[in-house]
Amino acid sequence: MSAERTAHGEHGEHAEHGEHGEYGEYGEYGEYGAHGELGAALRHWRDRTAPREAGLPTGGVRRAPGLRREELAQLAGLSVDYVTRLERGRATSPSDQVLTALSRALRLSEAEREHLFRLAGQAPPAAGHISRHVPPSVQRLLDQLRLAPLGVHDAAYDLISWNPLWAALVGDPSEWRGRERNYVWRQFAGLPTRVTHTPEQLTRLEAALVSDLRSATARYPEDRGLRSLIADLRRESDRFRTLWAAHTVGFHTADTKTVHHPGLGTIVVDCDTLTVPGADLRITVCSAAPGTEAAEQLALLAAVGPRTTAVTPG
Repeated sequence: MSAERTAHGEHGEHAEHGEHGEYGEYGEYGEYGAHGELGAALRHWRDRTAPREAGLPTGGVRRAPGLRREELAQLAGLSVDYVTRLERGRATSPSDQVLTALSRALRLSEAEREHLFRLAGQAPPAAGHISRHVPPSVQRLLDQLRLAPLGVHDAAYDLISWNPLWAALVGDPSEWRGRERNYVWRQFAGLPTRVTHTPEQLTRLEAALVSDLRSATARYPEDRGLRSLIADLRRESDRFRTLWAAHTVGFHTADTKTVHHPGLGTIVVDCDTLTVPGADLRITVCSAAPGTEAAEQLALLAAVGPRTTAVTPG
């Protein structure tokens, strides 16, 4: 699964060499202080994570059974250089987004995730705030569904993870920033998309999204990001404002999506939204019946990925 890619300039990319050489007085991994402990924990978790568990190929000669640095960087959507600097205790104050991506890539438990945040000098996400954590058991399930396009959203409908087939089908989200990654915002703000709906489908979808967000405000009353999202939607979208004021109630049901792919043309797929109550996640999975044209198109996408054409955001 891919995760959000973070700009690292704010974390201080430039290494400090000084009189003791590249690694400083304390050797390759820096001083055994707060940042040294963070690096030691990251290396421990990386060493214990088997490539097969992370959905990566296991061929070739390996000096250790765990993930290589470049593999962790790939899974977390970070640069190899930044992961190296984190492990050596030379990068300070990683953001919440970076820590969340690392915890997901390393399959950390809830307790381990909280420990990671504290080692990095950050407060773990508190009760009353939306979590972006994907539990290891859920991640293993997602890894088994790699032949189906799928995206994972949190309770506010921020896209937090997706697989390569999702990017190939609807467009690569890796370059999206901020609100561009929020499905409700994209829907009501009219951002570019490859997906079209019939009027009936659109009515059901909008009702379900608004109803879901209203329920989320009751579960997460202290989440500023959620409150800000709703305020901006009410200001920017007449349609959202009307549905919100009407206390519209809707539910996600199995439906079809018509995707207009720039290389393969029209692809009609079945779309199901699965919920993970304990983690409050929404997993959107697309599929096609065997033997159909859509199934053949998905198989082709799985084989060639987004390289078929230039990617248009979806």
